[in-house]
Parts: sequence; C-alpha cells; structure tokens
Amino acid sequence: MDRSQKADAVAQLNAVFNEVGVVVVTRNLGLTVDQSTELRGKMREAGASYKVAKNRLAKLALKDTDYVGIEEYLSGPTALAWSEDPVAAAKAAVEFAKSNDKLEIVGGSMGTQVLDEAGVKALASMPSLDELRAKIVGLVNAPATKVAQVVNAPANKLARVFGAYAAKDAA
Repeated sequence: MDRSQKADAVAQLNAVFNEVGVVVVTRNLGLTVDQSTELRGKMREAGASYKVAKNRLAKLALKDTDYVGIEEYLSGPTALAWSEDPVAAAKAAVEFAKSNDKLEIVGGSMGTQVLDEAGVKALASMPSLDELRAKIVGLVNAPATKVAQVVNAPANKLARVFGAYAAKDAA
C-alpha cells in the first residue's frame, strides 16, 4: 500500500466514523476465508459493514470523530463492524461470535459512549430500530382496530335482527 492508498483508506474510514451510529471492534483469532465471508454476509443482511483495517490507519481515521475512545481497543488482529442502526452491527457480531470461537468481541462505541465487551453484548440484546418501529405501529394500530370493532358491533347486531325478521317473514 503506497502513501496515496493509505491516505484514501484513512479518508474513507473517517467518513464512515462521521456517519455511523455504532462501531464494534472485534479480534480475529484465525477465521478462515469462508468464515470471514459468512460473517460479512451476515453483516450485510443486518444492514452493517465489516472491514479489516490496519490499526495505525484506523487510529488516524478516528481523530476528530466521536469514536476516538475506541483507540485503546485497536491492537492485535482487529477488525471493525459498523452500522447506522445502533444495534445492527453489535447484534450481528455477537450472534456470529456465539457460534464461532475464532471471533472475539473486544469493545466498541456508540457515539461518544465507549462500550466494553459486556456493553456491546448488552447493546446486541436490545431490539433493532426496525423491531421498535414495528412494535410502535402495532401499539398505535391496535386501539384503532378496537374502536372500529366497537363502532361496528351495534350495526352488525341490528343487521342480524333485521335479517332474522326477514327470514321469519319469508318462511
């Protein structure tokens, strides 16, 4: 990697750090290419990204961002996972780490709030932004459905009574 490529990599990472909601730092303890590909696929499905970045370049990219606190976690064979949804990257990384002992969660950050391993796991246990939206829509929609049922109930009963009289007269 020459100097201009390094500058581009730092600029790209800096742009990522300025846009995302959460960054998770993982440690690679010997993932195979297939396992790494599987992890990237699971990250994409969750709406997150996963990248192995040189620690020195990542530390340079962290400057002047909210995620400067994760600099202490960048040592050894690390990789970064990030997403705009504050839960997606953490959830995908923790789920993969449960089934694969070659990926270790080191820590992360949600904005200026630095998280240790336990913090990332706690974040992963929370419902995602889409799940929360679905629950809110369900809660808002439920009373409207009940109101419609209550309003329509007397009309339905009245229609059944008229139908019964009509059937009686027809017989």
